[in-house]
Amino acid sequence: MGSKDRILRLKEETRSNILTAAFEIVKEEGWKGLSMRKIADRIEYTAPIIYEYFDNKDAILNELTKMGFEALDKVLEKEQAKHAEPEKQLYDMWLAYWDFALNNREIYQVMFGVEMTCCIAMVGEAQLPSKRFCPVIDQLMSGYEHTMEDCKQKYFTFFSVIHGLVSINIVGDGLSTKMNNQILNDAIGGIIKAIQQG
Repeated sequence: MGSKDRILRLKEETRSNILTAAFEIVKEEGWKGLSMRKIADRIEYTAPIIYEYFDNKDAILNELTKMGFEALDKVLEKEQAKHAEPEKQLYDMWLAYWDFALNNREIYQVMFGVEMTCCIAMVGEAQLPSKRFCPVIDQLMSGYEHTMEDCKQKYFTFFSVIHGLVSINIVGDGLSTKMNNQILNDAIGGIIKAIQQG
């Protein structure tokens, strides 16, 4: 391996270590506990080295936000591939969305600004969920005349309910598993049925 390749690899490793350290701190102390100094201490570098890779804490949050949306998109893509029927795709994709949110609470918080300032407007990856869901909704609406704007509205209907339920469970004491499952089944099934009926 040439010295140029080695330097690039080391830079990428350092960048990755910074993001890993940032996420570990957040898991332990929450988003308010994150600082450039703590990241530097965690990876045993000086703070100026961290600034060589990221201008400030917001730049790190932006990168973690991008990574979160990319990870969510992979989860949704996997679920979508399991079925050919759009109603089954939508059902499983929204359940996977729910699982992703609750299993990755800290990342979800920064992605959507749950109890914190979010970076959603700053990253193009924030469009990935709607780009993944809208074509499936479009397929479900294929039996009657509609526009992509109609599909987007249905996407936000789903999103509003699921994101609201996620937020309730992240912010407060949450609901029981039984109640969450009932709400999810009623909401997802009800919206799918309403879309099918036009």
